[in-house]
Amino acid sequence: MKVLIVEDEKTLAYEMEEFLKKNFYHCDLAHSFDHGVQQLALNQYDFILIDLGLPDGDGLGILKNAKKNNPDAAYIIITARTNLKDRISGLDLGADDYLAKPFYLLELHSRMQAIARRKFNITESLIELGEFGVDIQKRIVSFKDEQIELSRKEFDLLSYLLLHKGRVLTRIQLSEHIWGTFVNDDYDSNYIDAHIKNIRRKLNAFAATDWLETVRGVGYRIKK
Repeated sequence: MKVLIVEDEKTLAYEMEEFLKKNFYHCDLAHSFDHGVQQLALNQYDFILIDLGLPDGDGLGILKNAKKNNPDAAYIIITARTNLKDRISGLDLGADDYLAKPFYLLELHSRMQAIARRKFNITESLIELGEFGVDIQKRIVSFKDEQIELSRKEFDLLSYLLLHKGRVLTRIQLSEHIWGTFVNDDYDSNYIDAHIKNIRRKLNAFAATDWLETVRGVGYRIKK
């Protein structure tokens, strides 16, 4: 999943970025109000983490902007402010959670996971697709009791489609949310197709994957 961290304390921002990357998130950083607005205009995110006390503007303004340009994202306000009014204002504007500084990175991750479970209506980490099982938290794909080896990106792609079950995701959406924004010349839409082909090949060795559907000219979806 793709995360925007809007935080002017650079040491904290880099610590958050490093921690989240180790937990398989792709992160963009913005250290100011203006840079945060620019990133939101260019990219779509799954999570947006916003510090209220930015040097050139109020993080609540970022939140207002983000809700217009990234309506499907989840929002966590991160701030040293203790003012109840600011907290209520953020939640009223649509923030999903509020985390006061200082905080533990493990707590941040736990809150992000809790939000994702609510957002995607996941009651258990193991999601079943026929006789296949995908454990989102443990990052394991299995058929009955046998584990299937997928690469990191193959698992990210399959699980992201699974979280959006029933929704068609374009190749651009998949590349943005799993690989980040592509600006180099070696990116090609066939890159996504090749990963889907590999996923199907590995899973079809156990059973048919009719639930993984190609929507011609658009992208892919997992059928409900």
